[in-house]
Amino acid sequence: MRTTGNAVTKKLTERPSSASVVVFVLTALVLLFIGLPVASLFLKISPDSFFRELQSSVVVDALKLSLITSTASALLIVAICTPVAYVNARYDYPGKEFVDTVLDLPVVLPPAVAGIALLMAFGRVGVVGQYLNMAGITVGFTTGAVVMAQLFVASPFYMRQAKSSFEDVDLSYENAARTLGASRTATFFYITVPIALNGLISGVITAWARALGEFGATIMFAGNFQGRTQTMPLAIFTTMQSDLDASIALSIILVIVSFVVIISVKILTRRAAVDAKG
Repeated sequence: MRTTGNAVTKKLTERPSSASVVVFVLTALVLLFIGLPVASLFLKISPDSFFRELQSSVVVDALKLSLITSTASALLIVAICTPVAYVNARYDYPGKEFVDTVLDLPVVLPPAVAGIALLMAFGRVGVVGQYLNMAGITVGFTTGAVVMAQLFVASPFYMRQAKSSFEDVDLSYENAARTLGASRTATFFYITVPIALNGLISGVITAWARALGEFGATIMFAGNFQGRTQTMPLAIFTTMQSDLDASIALSIILVIVSFVVIISVKILTRRAAVDAKG
């Protein structure tokens, strides 16, 4: 007991090292560098102006379109990427590393490059788009193009999380289910997915948030038309030149959404870690 008391006394009286002071100062500077611009958004608009701007047609149209397209993108990502992530987590096949690299490419690709690439593939004179255009199907500069741009840039965020979550599922549970007569499909839906669910939800939230904040690929491939392709980031860019309050109001909404997303992902990640230990 005395030893513990001496240790506490020593800890309390111990002077911080110069390295600790430097780390503290650097941490404070980083917090200030990130926190000050975000706080400035809230300081530069009054509550009355904020709620008034939420009723303007530009904000309402952008908010509605962003929620619809980002939700559609998230649902498509789950439907398309979940089986791919599971296969990449469970099986080896020729060219797997190449496939993984291509699937991760949008993470590091500049959004403007993603936008021009989509335009060259699916635009009116694109590699595929020219044939779609001959069939009377136009993809570029439509609401569908917004979803495609979001799908392109956001899918790797879900894919990587889903693959990691499937890899963490103990194979013995799946093998036990198969031994008891469950099919591969039943094992996947009743054993694998429930165990990996926290990680999958975390990946969906991250991908949805990335889709919600998408700008570069969208403006290149879908354009900037109010009510049709003008999502919140594009509306911020447009209104900043004529209605700064509307731009700030939209920015605050995205800040709040981003904060909620980060908190949600942290909670789900912590819960997944606890479940893995339990």
